[in-house]
Amino acid sequence: MKTPSSMELTMKHITRRGFIKGSMAAGISLALPYSRVRGANNDIRVAVVGFRGHGGSHISSFRRLPGVRVVALCDADRNVLDSGVRDFKARNEKGDAYVDIRKLLEDKGIDVVSTATPNHWHSLVTVWACQAGKDVCVEKPVSHNIFEGRKMAEAARKYNRIVQAGTESRSNDALRKAVRYIQQGKLGKILVGYGFCYKRRKSMGKVNGPQAVPKSIDYNLWTGPAPLTPLMRTNLHYDWHWVWPTGCGEIGNNGPHQLDILRWILGRDGLPRGVMSIGGRFGYDDDGETPNTQIAILNYEPAPIIYEVRGLPRKQGDSSMDIYRTVTRTGAVVRSGEVGPGPNTGVVIQCEGGYFEQRSSAVYDNKGKLIKKFEGDEPMPTNVMHDASFIKAVRSRKRSDLNAEILEGHLSGALSHMANISHRLGKQSRPGQIKEVIRGSGELTEAFGRFAEHLRANGVRLDKTPAVLGPWLTMDSGKERFVGDFASQANQLLSRNYRKPFVVPEQV
Repeated sequence: MKTPSSMELTMKHITRRGFIKGSMAAGISLALPYSRVRGANNDIRVAVVGFRGHGGSHISSFRRLPGVRVVALCDADRNVLDSGVRDFKARNEKGDAYVDIRKLLEDKGIDVVSTATPNHWHSLVTVWACQAGKDVCVEKPVSHNIFEGRKMAEAARKYNRIVQAGTESRSNDALRKAVRYIQQGKLGKILVGYGFCYKRRKSMGKVNGPQAVPKSIDYNLWTGPAPLTPLMRTNLHYDWHWVWPTGCGEIGNNGPHQLDILRWILGRDGLPRGVMSIGGRFGYDDDGETPNTQIAILNYEPAPIIYEVRGLPRKQGDSSMDIYRTVTRTGAVVRSGEVGPGPNTGVVIQCEGGYFEQRSSAVYDNKGKLIKKFEGDEPMPTNVMHDASFIKAVRSRKRSDLNAEILEGHLSGALSHMANISHRLGKQSRPGQIKEVIRGSGELTEAFGRFAEHLRANGVRLDKTPAVLGPWLTMDSGKERFVGDFASQANQLLSRNYRKPFVVPEQV
């Protein structure tokens, strides 16, 4: 098996006093040209960190909640920051703007940090914010690796902070009703959980050498905990998802949403005992490193999870995506999604007496006949309801008021990290070899058959362009470390080398 380069866990204890002192020395800020005006009416004051993409919805969502004000913005890209400042001015709202998160955290007038930075910054923003006495709302995946997620949960507890993960499906009222229905056993025993993300991802291109970093970006701050290396892609933004130093691939991008739902329904409060990945980057030759087509099995007992990623269209030359199709253990043929250019993502739970299909929010018997459809009673969109649950917990100081407490976010994100670790330790294998390895799992064999069929429709033959078969890895859930075969190599990928001073500490 191909093994990664050695990764040493850099351990550094950051005391609160030392953190603030270092921040004052190293921070860079860009203040708005007006003085801050803080209310004395018990408003919750929010700072949004990283808002070029999904962070913009954080701003919109918090602005809809009574008694909540967005009072500060932070982004390492000054163009993004300036745009946010202009939006504030246009609404006649007041706040502060920062390039450096460390300067923002010195402001005692900020109660909450809400962050949608790239993945590699999620943990450090959260740990530092907890140390600075702020509550945190952090996007999925909550971490870049398993070590980071555990440190985030530890920091929340040590500093008595309210920290919520951005797995907002837990605030969907219809889904909550469906989960209760399934967990009450009304469909019988759960047999297997299926999750999928079929979302078109075009080639990120290929460069011949280092690219110029946009002048508006503080590249040192943007890079943060990751290695400070030349930019080797055309697009700094978003394409960071598809390289390992900053991203976690599609299974770590959209995957945490579906994996969280699956783990929630299964009622599992730890990591699965085993994982294996089959996948690769097919259909184009570019600078991406993460798989664009992948199957992962996560061996919870007695009901495993099978998760699928497809980034190519339904067939070569088509703009539409596949719909999800599987034949369940009970013989039911399940289809989910719609043919079209939009993404098809979702969850299917197979039980003895039927199945649940998330996209229709309904349960069916094993012949596909509708049993029950679930309707929500939310007064606002799910993402706003999710933030409302967070604000409720910030006021009450009760973690039980959170719909997605940070430990839940850590565990669900860790499922994607486990799958990626298997992939990264894998090697290209012929279809026959893969079939032989997985022949003991009917669900995985069926999924691999559809995997190969999908790739053939896109002009990819696995006998000529083999998939990467990752090793079966065994996890000690209590210790959150791998054991058994390949454990030494796999445990090196639980964390990373951190670049000072952007170090996620061993002791938070």
